[in-house]
Amino acid sequence: MLLTGAVHAAGFALIENSASGMGNAFAGAAAIAEDPSTTWFNPAGMLELSPGTHTSVAGHIIVPSADYTDKGSWVNPVLTGGNINQAQAAMSGTNDNGGKTAIVPNSYLVHQVNDQFSLGLAINAPFGLETNYDNDWIGRYHALQSSMMTLNVNPAFAYRVNDRFSIGAGLNAQYIDVKLSSAIDSAAACRSIASAANSGDLLLACLNNLPRLASVNTDSKATISGDDLSWGFNIGAIYKPTLNTRIGLSYRSAIDHELEGDADYSVNAALQPILTATGVTRFNDTAVTADANLPETTSLSIAHKVNDRLELLGDITRTGWSSFERLTVVNANDGSIVTDVNESWKDVNRYAIGANYQYNDKTKLRFGVAYDETPTPNEQLRTPRTPDADRTWVALGANYRINKQMSLDLGYAHLFMDQSAIDHTSEDNGYALRGLYDSKVDIVSAQFNWSF
Repeated sequence: MLLTGAVHAAGFALIENSASGMGNAFAGAAAIAEDPSTTWFNPAGMLELSPGTHTSVAGHIIVPSADYTDKGSWVNPVLTGGNINQAQAAMSGTNDNGGKTAIVPNSYLVHQVNDQFSLGLAINAPFGLETNYDNDWIGRYHALQSSMMTLNVNPAFAYRVNDRFSIGAGLNAQYIDVKLSSAIDSAAACRSIASAANSGDLLLACLNNLPRLASVNTDSKATISGDDLSWGFNIGAIYKPTLNTRIGLSYRSAIDHELEGDADYSVNAALQPILTATGVTRFNDTAVTADANLPETTSLSIAHKVNDRLELLGDITRTGWSSFERLTVVNANDGSIVTDVNESWKDVNRYAIGANYQYNDKTKLRFGVAYDETPTPNEQLRTPRTPDADRTWVALGANYRINKQMSLDLGYAHLFMDQSAIDHTSEDNGYALRGLYDSKVDIVSAQFNWSF
């Protein structure tokens, strides 16, 4: 359903789940409840819509940039299972922009059964990632492609307890598909395997056939893919202390995925005879498994109408990224580790404020700013698969009412991302990536709303 570029919400979470919310930088998202997207942000808000049936379809064009400048990456050819440990040497390769333009869709449906009960359905993509680097970029032994696609189907209901208080809940069926690839230094692998076999002849063959370490011309490649379907839930409540004020509280559970898939290897022709001669199976295609623990989120929002024209919004959202401790892929046949990356992410907050202004009977203007914390704790744990950083949102938007049944929302946001340093040494191969990421994101959103 989605592939998105550089990271533009905490970690690889996607907050782009409505164009109306985009115009406010998603301030007040769990309280404002002005269209069917409230099914996702807070299901209790479905009872704030007018009687009848409401539907929304939205799309978001995301244009990210994550420019990398190298600051001294180096080669240390240690391959898991080998024992060659040569002196550090400067790494060669190009700098690259890993971000790719993408489109994120979402859709919603709400039907008010009666004054006390509403049903809804949200279909969207709450997590996603797509970074693609050139085959010759300097960090290719850390990452080439990193792709995550999610599809979340969320039926929900809302119940009005009294005139001031409503509750809601939903069930989430979530599908995830992941693909990760990276280059393999064939020369380093060859020397490590020959050394482990204690064979001078094999080592000589390596030096003759694969003389240059970290050569893009002789690289091999590993591609890991897997998918899973799992379940979660969400609950929410809205309290109205006055006629002009709504307070919303919303919670989404963590969803633990157990991915099953494959590790596929494209081995350089000069390396293959060494693998055959030694019986090394590390680079044989195999079935793999991996856990992906996607975090819980809690949002507290407020929406207050100052007068008939002006509405003020606020929001704080807590995301439990500490559940993402390691990225570990295991060989399903023998239990050996295919790759293992220490992530050790931390829980983070997102803060947003915004406003709506009713310009005239047909047009509502929106504005919002937000500050979004990165879950990456330091530069040693930052990886090129998710070159994350703290960011500041500035957003504008508008709603135009076409007629009594239809309206159109437009939103735009620019994300100013802090410069982020990376000083990451791979646990798989001992190579170090040292440099700086300068990132930014532009997002354009549109949404059509129809009531009947």
